[in-house]
Amino acid sequence: MDFTLELPTGPLAEAVLAAARTSESPSVANHSVRSFLFAEIVAAHEGCLEDVDYDRELLFAATVLHDLGAGDLAEGKARFEVEGADLAAGLLRRHYVPEADVDRVWEAIALHTSPGIAERRGLLCYLTREGVGLDFGRRAELAARWAPQIHAAHPRLAMVRSLVDAIVERAARSEAAAPRYSIGGELLRERRAEGVTELERSAASCPWGE
Repeated sequence: MDFTLELPTGPLAEAVLAAARTSESPSVANHSVRSFLFAEIVAAHEGCLEDVDYDRELLFAATVLHDLGAGDLAEGKARFEVEGADLAAGLLRRHYVPEADVDRVWEAIALHTSPGIAERRGLLCYLTREGVGLDFGRRAELAARWAPQIHAAHPRLAMVRSLVDAIVERAARSEAAAPRYSIGGELLRERRAEGVTELERSAASCPWGE
């Protein structure tokens, strides 16, 4: 397959990238961009690039904004996935994205930590979750050929620890931000109980490192 590090351009793409880079830590923002690149690799591998439901600009928005709820714009009043989805929807509406597409991006972001659900909610949800998962090392063999150049362009910078720190800090702000069995809730409980989370421990075995 042909692969490029080039990202989408235009007013919406620029606003999406700026939102991530100005509100998230550099490591989380880099993770968000890598998630897009990895999602494109999955799409190409599975023959989705010509699918009628494939939309590169919406995939860029969903992947690059998927952790917006772990950034400075989030208030910690709801699950970070939901706050991020709401923030992303607001950005898209300001750029006059059709409401049906806003809803697709909202759903992809809100469900990106929901295995078994995201995969059944359409191509955008599926690719968003797969791109994020691949950056955590799931199905790493698909991207092994291109991973070195992706990581050179967008370094990891201890991403797992940085992301967990951000999620936990916001989850601690309210009960609504950390419901039982949510990712935020469980990371918060693990940090309080043991000082480290299973997600951080698993980073040691990730093919990409932390």
